Amino acid sequence: MNLLNGNEVSQVIRLQIKDEVSKIKSEGKKVPHLAAILVGEDGASKTYVAAKERDCQEVGFDSTVLRFDVSITETELLIEIEKINNNPEIDGLIVQLPLPKHINEKKITESISYKKDVDGFHPYNVGLMFKGLPTFLPATPYGIIKLLEHFQIETIGKHCVVIGRSDIVGKPMSALMLQKNCTVTVCHSRTIDLSKYTLDADIVIAAIGSPKFLKANMIKEGAVVIDVGITRVDDANSKKGFRLLGDVDFEDLSEKVSWITPVPGGVGPMTRVGLLLNTLEALGRK
Repeated sequence: MNLLNGNEVSQVIRLQIKDEVSKIKSEGKKVPHLAAILVGEDGASKTYVAAKERDCQEVGFDSTVLRFDVSITETELLIEIEKINNNPEIDGLIVQLPLPKHINEKKITESISYKKDVDGFHPYNVGLMFKGLPTFLPATPYGIIKLLEHFQIETIGKHCVVIGRSDIVGKPMSALMLQKNCTVTVCHSRTIDLSKYTLDADIVIAAIGSPKFLKANMIKEGAVVIDVGITRVDDANSKKGFRLLGDVDFEDLSEKVSWITPVPGGVGPMTRVGLLLNTLEALGRK
């Protein structure tokens, strides 16, 4: 078993981004500027946004976080987004999800200018991605592609099974693996006899949010396994009081796989790198 270490790869790419930003600064040019909107006091969301702030600081980006009370109306939030859309100093914008129930997430994400949509969620950018044209790629699939490339995982002619069909991971991941010349099968909650497909897969990408779902008896010897899932479960024996579990039973699969991502430290850091790469790209498109 070999580890697809996202912490290691993300650090390499961060240094490359930092060098690029230093070059931009030395030429007296504007550095990338990422804005994030955070609504409410959700603990996980606050943690994610704080991590993105640190990422920006580390590589030399400018960053702005706009924090709003949970009572903000949908109309008021749309007005704030439009201000950022029209601000030439800001290159990329993310709205941290989830949003309060009285706000339509789809309407909000689609209101972000496709030119600043560094999350890669806007329908215009999604269409470009499926056509294989240059665009902002959703950060998690983008990070996974970078991870596979770094470790030189062969994709040409391989059978890739993506478990999950979300707009954020499953669907774009299947499109990008097709572009990497895989034969792709997408499985989901309505798939009958899922093991029939995973047992035939050279690469399995699990993104369903079900802890330890994928077991050793569901994959073939030597498969490459990417675990996108991350679920917080209570653990009285942990200093933090909880553990983070992926969709893959890591211990069960470890003796059977050729490559596997850990949780944490696998896909998570690569997602954050995908966002940084998109923000750097947003500056370059001006």
